[in-house]
Amino acid sequence: MSNGDIFVGEVIGTAILILFGAGVCAAVTLRYSKARASGWVVIAFGWGFGVLAGAYTAAPLSGGHLNPAVTIGIAIDTGTWGKVWIYLLGQLVGAVLGAVLAYLVYFAQFQANVRKEGTTEGTADEPMPTLGIFSTIPEIRNPVANLITEIIATIALVLPILAFGLTKGLGESGITVLIVSLLVVGIGLSLGGPTGYAINPARDLGPRIVHTFLPIPNKGTSDWGYAWIPVVGPLIGGALAGLIYHAAF
Repeated sequence: MSNGDIFVGEVIGTAILILFGAGVCAAVTLRYSKARASGWVVIAFGWGFGVLAGAYTAAPLSGGHLNPAVTIGIAIDTGTWGKVWIYLLGQLVGAVLGAVLAYLVYFAQFQANVRKEGTTEGTADEPMPTLGIFSTIPEIRNPVANLITEIIATIALVLPILAFGLTKGLGESGITVLIVSLLVVGIGLSLGGPTGYAINPARDLGPRIVHTFLPIPNKGTSDWGYAWIPVVGPLIGGALAGLIYHAAF
């Protein structure tokens, strides 16, 4: 794969991933969305389908990593680092692009981003924070616990992805991406409760940058004090998964 193919593939694939993922979060969160308050299961499946669409689209060009933690895990296992920076750059650019596209899809809902008068959700014109549409927010803010959660959840993602490569027939059949998408759904349902399961530094950082700069009414804080955890945690988790896989398999 050429450098150009890798970059384009990761940009397109990650953009699709974030479009689906931020899109389902917007659908569930924003007022006047038809999917308003439809719940965590919908969010988990939305992100899983985002992985499915993005990875299948990117696979012919770049292999469809879409995640710096996956790229780092593969590099540690194989010892091949020469193209890692291209993957990471494409993933970050794609995540920014996907977040912007999700914003455009829900533009009217973002413009109406106030709580409705007379509801149990608050008073008229009270801001409805939107960061959770773009990036992760912990339910309990405990940096050590949050970091551990992201590390473990990312190991639970990257180690199986690496092991799938040893399962005879999966690669040839093309079903690996489908299985990975179901894995992401499972991680969301089982491990996503504490932090919102970033498990992907680009997935959190790119949209957080977009949230900072987009002119979203009443958008609230972008919470940069927490932003290092969904970046560092998945990178550590991806690296540990690569080390475990290399040692055990």
